[in-house]
Amino acid sequence: MTPDVVMYRTRLCPYCLLAKRLLENKGVELTEVDVSGNYDKRRWLLEATGRRTVPQIFVAGRPIGGYDDLCRLERAGKLDRVLKGE
Repeated sequence: MTPDVVMYRTRLCPYCLLAKRLLENKGVELTEVDVSGNYDKRRWLLEATGRRTVPQIFVAGRPIGGYDDLCRLERAGKLDRVLKGE
């Protein structure tokens, strides 16, 4: 079983769209949470990740970062393992 992947995003974020495309190309079923104008969710994201930016991607409840972090994992050949929960 693959772990849950959740991406916190805003409506007009180009990096969110790129992250979604990368994950979908890998066959990942993604849950998206729009935090546009939702200050409580944004505050929670800051507490959970230490970051104010979107996207913020969580795999099995663990924050893995944003689009740049996702790409870094992919280039290093580690993203597939992370997405499998290894």
